[in-house]
Amino acid sequence: MNWTDPATIGYPAVFGGVLLGSIVPVVPTGAVVGAGAAVATTTGHLSLPLVLVLATLGAYAGDVVTFGIPRLGSEAAFRWISRRQPAERLEKAREQFARRGWQLVVIGRLVPAGRIPVLLAAAALGYPWRRLLPAALVACVLWATAYALLGILSGGLFDSPLVATLLATVLVLLVTVLANLIARWRRKSKEPV
Repeated sequence: MNWTDPATIGYPAVFGGVLLGSIVPVVPTGAVVGAGAAVATTTGHLSLPLVLVLATLGAYAGDVVTFGIPRLGSEAAFRWISRRQPAERLEKAREQFARRGWQLVVIGRLVPAGRIPVLLAAAALGYPWRRLLPAALVACVLWATAYALLGILSGGLFDSPLVATLLATVLVLLVTVLANLIARWRRKSKEPV
């Protein structure tokens, strides 16, 4: 194994970083994808399609684990989620998952800080595996593509892989902050005065 070859480190870093960050949100997964795409765009060391595939697979595996752990112990997960929720609210959530569960899974993946609550709620409410798996795959493909586009944009602006990677990371963080601010503003505007 040639440890001086960026692909030797790059591909496992993309897959492992996204997988880890999808299970335990300590790694900024969007920045990992953006950086991988920026390096692929500015050098010949990484393949952009392979970066997308590995990011999608890492995100998908992480989402399946995040859903699967509480789903396998769904009775305990349901008690944990329901202990602070009125029965009407739980029933409304169950109805929403029954009607538009795939949309909730996709949107939850794309909205910063939305994925884990959606997956935990889906698991606790007994959302079926047969519906979650295809929805999560679509969500992960869209998510990886969106963050790779930010990396491609930064790689297209700068020839230096370091500058492109830094710009991709900054762009991902700015998009995340902006999305969180918009979500917070929308929640506050819906609150009764």
